[in-house]
Amino acid sequence: MTREQYILATQQNSLPRTEHPQFYPVGIYGWRKRCLYFFVLLLLVTMIVNLAMTVWILKVMNFTVDGMGNLRVTKKGIRLEGISEFLLPLYVKEIHSRKDSPLVLQSDRNVTVNARNHMGQLTGQLTVGADAVEAQCKRFEVRASEGGKVLFSADEDEIVIGADRLKVTGTEGAVFGHSVETPHIRAEPSQDLKLESPTRSLVMEAPRGVQVNAAAGDLKATCRKELHLQSTEGEIFLNADTIRLGNLPVGSFSSSSSSSSFSSSSPSSSAPRQTIYELCVCPNGKLYLSPAGAGSTCQSSSNICLWS
Repeated sequence: MTREQYILATQQNSLPRTEHPQFYPVGIYGWRKRCLYFFVLLLLVTMIVNLAMTVWILKVMNFTVDGMGNLRVTKKGIRLEGISEFLLPLYVKEIHSRKDSPLVLQSDRNVTVNARNHMGQLTGQLTVGADAVEAQCKRFEVRASEGGKVLFSADEDEIVIGADRLKVTGTEGAVFGHSVETPHIRAEPSQDLKLESPTRSLVMEAPRGVQVNAAAGDLKATCRKELHLQSTEGEIFLNADTIRLGNLPVGSFSSSSSSSSFSSSSPSSSAPRQTIYELCVCPNGKLYLSPAGAGSTCQSSSNICLWS
């Protein structure tokens, strides 16, 4: 590069520029600024309303450090006072009432308590409805408050009543469709005990004997057709001061006539002659028949008692 070219180049660079510089404003202006202020103001109003609603809810619901309203959270669990309504299922382990008030579970239709196993299968159900109380389980028990004695239990095989006294207050008494097995049947004090079968037979059986005892009253056995006292291997023992057989026909025998008459039947002159016997008893309690004559032969037939 020659000297003239260098001077020319330096002169061109040193010439003043005639163009004006451009300036760009920094910030939000115009309608954007107004929209931003509007949204900030709306957010502030929303926060204030939200804070006011939160304070109002805390005041209405009575939120405290221990709980909410009638609900208190204690070390032993949750304590709920007053009347409460649950719209969704409630899962708890134990429910207790206060010491001075009962526990009331109320429903417009029925109250159902279900018990399930670890697989979720239903193992027990108790339903309290308007018409009946139903329990579905393998075994149902009613225990005493003191000692835990079983008062009533029922399962598929048997029903056990463990009370000291079973009292039936119905006017018709107790009706059993099948056999009844019990070691003792007793009436109320100053009341009569009555075992009755209006249309069928009454059977009392025991492998080692049946004992009927009336300590302060009479013992009466009445039937419509026949009364059987049967002992297959032993004896029938009647122990009393007086044994009476009432309404028996009294027979009379006359040697001059060829017929006999009974007071229980109408007399007939054409009836064949019948022999009349007397029923005598020995001192040892055995009975025997003796021909009836003009006088009683029971006293003179002592030799019969020796071999009869």
